Amino acid sequence: MSIETRLAELGVTLPDAPAPAANYVPYVISGDLVFVSGQISQGPDGQIKGKLGADMEITAGAEAAKACAISLLAQVRKACDGDLSRLVRVVKLTGFVNSTPDFGDQPKVINGASDFLVEVLGDAGRHSRSAVSAASLPFGVAVEIEGIFEIR
Repeated sequence: MSIETRLAELGVTLPDAPAPAANYVPYVISGDLVFVSGQISQGPDGQIKGKLGADMEITAGAEAAKACAISLLAQVRKACDGDLSRLVRVVKLTGFVNSTPDFGDQPKVINGASDFLVEVLGDAGRHSRSAVSAASLPFGVAVEIEGIFEIR
């Protein structure tokens, strides 16, 4: 089954790949790896803002992380000239969670991205990962995630 078909089954439509907001590129291809710049939590209704441990619950944070994963796949699709069948696997994610100093469930938040990628890609979605706290993130968003992907 194709990645696009699986996304459709899950009711997910990839957006156009978000453009950078500063002097950097959205992704870099080096050999068979695509390094995707950090994707902030945003969906069809705009940016998903909040601080875990203050005004946002873990389940909402996990949904924000899933939104980041959707944007990551949109960037990979763009890097592959629109052909997601070139995606071999997710190699690594680094997730940043806008959270209070005493919040310790960053991994549960970033699971929203990890679980989604495995749901879409199966074993090819399994990856290494870091999930860290941030005192703040751009625009007050709840989550930002960067990724490394293998392509053919």
